[in-house]
Amino acid sequence: MPKHTSKVAIVGAGFVGSTAAYALLIEGAASEIALIDVNREKAEGEAMDLQHGLQFKPNVRVSFGSSYELCKDAEIVVITAGAHQKPGETRIDLVKKNSAIFKEMIPQITKHNKECILLVVSNPLDVLTYLALKYSKFPKNRVFGSGTILDTARLRYLIGQHFGVSPNSVHAYIMGEHGDSSFPVWSSANIAGVHLSHFKKYNKKAMDKIYQKTKSAAYEIIAKKGATYYAIGLGVSKIVKAVLSDQNEVLALSSYLKGYHGVSDVCLSVPCIVNRNGIKEQILMPLNSLEKRQLKKSASLIKNILKECAC
Repeated sequence: MPKHTSKVAIVGAGFVGSTAAYALLIEGAASEIALIDVNREKAEGEAMDLQHGLQFKPNVRVSFGSSYELCKDAEIVVITAGAHQKPGETRIDLVKKNSAIFKEMIPQITKHNKECILLVVSNPLDVLTYLALKYSKFPKNRVFGSGTILDTARLRYLIGQHFGVSPNSVHAYIMGEHGDSSFPVWSSANIAGVHLSHFKKYNKKAMDKIYQKTKSAAYEIIAKKGATYYAIGLGVSKIVKAVLSDQNEVLALSSYLKGYHGVSDVCLSVPCIVNRNGIKEQILMPLNSLEKRQLKKSASLIKNILKECAC
């Protein structure tokens, strides 16, 4: 059996990576947080800022560098590194760039750590999760993406606002691609076990509006402040804690599907049970005919991107 630690390595010290590190530190989720970035100075600056707060949150070690050797002994390696889409670039252009980055990066991670869990946060997420699985040759339970955990959180927040309840009491999922072909599973969305349609404030137009707001949230935040990082940083911390604490928690994560409502050989988000071994099990959500079509549409889109960029 591999030795269990609570060290987390984060590859990429940009907005998302550094915010995830901050969330992990505040939560006390890890004994060591290692920040890795090709820009060593950036990693050092972020590490210093975190280290200066260790008086207030002790018992955490923060290390940094540009070497993937820092992945050694990490229980989880969180990957936030990658190129961002530039004006005029197509999605395929971005995939080609990030595919090349992952092809070089993943073997360097696995060279130093063959027992870790790989958590992909970089975009386009489902494509890169599939490629991380391919390039690492890890078992499928140990490679997954943050998926629609944030999309689902946004949906639950907005449903909670509409019905006047805490988002913690809302049980609803966004499934499929972490992107424009994602879809809400309205057929089973409920509050405390009661389907949304049984509540007085329910109406279909309002639900459609909630999903559109969920779908456009990232674009709106980027337009207003340049990037999204607080909520996904907390999401990463949630996933890491679920793994390190062996919680068997159900989260909407991107993982390899095989025969999931007829969908195979693609990474998409579905509810997954997560524990110390990674993905323990995918929960087969009951979907209506429309939702099944939407899942297949998401799968087809991701497969076509992989095909077009010859990944």
